[in-house]
Amino acid sequence: MSDSDGLASEPAGLEGLPPMYSIAKGEVVSVQTYGAFVRLPGYKKEGLVHVSEMSASRVENASEIVDVGEKVWIKVIGREIRGDKVKLSFSMKAVNQGTGQDQDPNNVMAEQDSRRRKQFRDHTGNRITLEAVLNTTCSKCGCKGHFTKDCFSAPGLQYALLPEDDDVAPQQPQQQTSTVAPQQDSDKKKKKKKEKKLKKKRKRERKESESDSSSSSSECKTKRRRRDSDREDKKKKKHKKHKSHKHD
Repeated sequence: MSDSDGLASEPAGLEGLPPMYSIAKGEVVSVQTYGAFVRLPGYKKEGLVHVSEMSASRVENASEIVDVGEKVWIKVIGREIRGDKVKLSFSMKAVNQGTGQDQDPNNVMAEQDSRRRKQFRDHTGNRITLEAVLNTTCSKCGCKGHFTKDCFSAPGLQYALLPEDDDVAPQQPQQQTSTVAPQQDSDKKKKKKKEKKLKKKRKRERKESESDSSSSSSECKTKRRRRDSDREDKKKKKHKKHKSHKHD
């Protein structure tokens, strides 16, 4: 180990573990797709070398880099306690695998990786729901749904919450059906009235056309009679004149 701070200064729960940023040579005991587990001599606890900590280049599978039983140099970059379990994180890219020399003596790469892991940590279990706010009661106005500091009511006035859409929705279809029925009846009546008016207009137009045609025919007949009578009168006059000339 490069660091020898002593086990007495270790925090509770981390006794018997390799100190942070120490370098050691261990044996690969298990290989998974996401990384390899390495056991250090003198320690019972195994640590994980994630695929992102195996090489500076991208690694798809841990079996591409190491095999079970292989000896590798590692650097301790993380120690966490989660409940009753202790998690150890190792890095291979921070150590020269040929000489065991520290490639990151100032631990800059280790700190950057730890920050990156914290940013992408899942916090879904610590979500805040709106029920914690909606179930509160204001001590100023006595209404539910807001805090006293956010209360907008004036002294002596109280405000009630509006009903939800689910409570109002069932009543709307009944009102609509009741209003639609009389509208349909009124529309039908209007249509019938319009049809009656149109029929009356058509009858009137027919009668007028018939009367016009009859009057025109009668006028024509009278004109013809007048012409005929005029012709006859002219003939009679001519005949009389002709007779008078003969007698002379």
